[in-house]
Amino acid sequence: MEESNTTNRELVICKNESEVNIALLENKQLAEYRREILDSNFAVGDIFYGRVKKVLPGLNAAFVDVGDKKNAFIHYLDLGPQIKSLIKFTKLASEGKKAQVNLKSFELEPDIEKNGKISDIIQSGDLIPVQIVKEPIATKGPRISADISFPGRFIVLIPFSNKISVSNKIKSKEERSRLRKLIQSIKPQNFGIIIRTVAEGKNVEELDADMKSLVEKWNSIAAAIENTKAPAKVASEMSRVSVILRDLLNDSFNGITVNTRDLYEDVRRYIEKIDPQQSSIVKYYKEEAPIFDYFGITKQIKGLFGRIVTIRNGVYLIIEHTEAMHVIDVNSGHRVNKDNTQEENALEVNLEAAAEIARQLRLRDMGGIIIVDFIDLHKAENRKALFDKLQEEMSRDRAKHTILPATKFGLIQITRERVRPETEVIVMEKCPTCDGKGNVRPWTVFIDELESNVKYLLEDQNEGKITLQLHPFVAAYLTKGFFSIIRRWNRHCHGKVKIQAINSFNILQFNFLNKKGDNIII
Repeated sequence: MEESNTTNRELVICKNESEVNIALLENKQLAEYRREILDSNFAVGDIFYGRVKKVLPGLNAAFVDVGDKKNAFIHYLDLGPQIKSLIKFTKLASEGKKAQVNLKSFELEPDIEKNGKISDIIQSGDLIPVQIVKEPIATKGPRISADISFPGRFIVLIPFSNKISVSNKIKSKEERSRLRKLIQSIKPQNFGIIIRTVAEGKNVEELDADMKSLVEKWNSIAAAIENTKAPAKVASEMSRVSVILRDLLNDSFNGITVNTRDLYEDVRRYIEKIDPQQSSIVKYYKEEAPIFDYFGITKQIKGLFGRIVTIRNGVYLIIEHTEAMHVIDVNSGHRVNKDNTQEENALEVNLEAAAEIARQLRLRDMGGIIIVDFIDLHKAENRKALFDKLQEEMSRDRAKHTILPATKFGLIQITRERVRPETEVIVMEKCPTCDGKGNVRPWTVFIDELESNVKYLLEDQNEGKITLQLHPFVAAYLTKGFFSIIRRWNRHCHGKVKIQAINSFNILQFNFLNKKGDNIII
């Protein structure tokens, strides 16, 4: 996929105690939003040393114990053509025969039949390395593959193969030929290579360094298998932050901002490794306001993750989720252009909705079957224009997807790859005072409570200087006018109170910080 030269990208990373939140902005608009749980054990790309628990001949599949509460699922087609070589490698590695597991001298086994039976290949109790291709979702365990691969910055390494492939997005025949020759000259025996789009124009030193790091990762698996009892993780994919940087980083990035010092150092070191010229775009965020508030991300999240998503001029989407599929309904609201016909108005609304729908699929990482009910279009050329628009907008989506033309009922069907749980954000806020019971304490009581806490901190605890974080509405109420409430507090309490508006706070939520910026527990 070729990116527009006018697209400015920023990555904003917010780390807290339990998770890392990653926001990708394209021209200041939120394009992707990811959450990475810090103690997550099953990420796409992780490799586990698993034990086959049960073979299901009727499904031509098997369940494998990889340490999750639900056994992982593998189909015969996910074993890979060289599964026999992998089983042979695993047996030798578990016996500590290091010389024999070196793929340079490893004798490959014949490929398995495409339409064979899984019971002829693996049996209950067998030990085998497998790779996570879909994370556990709801009640389902991980989906796994034994056709292991290692994605790098410029190439993808595939053990037990000697095939070299080039990304179809590299169009130049001369460049494709050049890259093939370079890879052929440095490729180790029994390793297949897929040359990625970002390898275009790269020299042999850059490709070789990427390849050696991936080969080293593969070699580490043999040592892990020898010293590990199944089930256990034997190799980890990079963090989701690093994966996004590896797959997306290009000249269109003009900023990567991180809110913690440790993660900032990790990101900067990684970029210095993969693209030293870009290391200067990594910034450490030092402002007082939460990083997502500062970049306007909190407000965008609140408006984009609800059941109803407003576009503009009254146009809105209704997004419903079921167990089997996602359904999106397009509504025009009061959007009417008197100079246009009904058909022209419907097309205009649908084209706007198509752009937002493509954005929503990336934002929420919606996978599986998506049915979109657009406003009816009676002319074939308009239905084609809508289909072309949706394809154009979806071309920026890195997930594999298929779009079918509109049916006679105005429905467009989309299938989109699902490899991890959908990103869900609760945007509806529970009443902070009644806790949903319908009884609200008086507003003046809340203000009195704040004043009491301020007096306690300044007079009894001798804090001297504090910051009071509040919802913007409450902050405005406390600071309005020359004789404001906050001015009175400062005068009577003989201290300094600074008001800070926090967009993500509930209406009556508050928090105190000391002069060092640390939370004060009341």
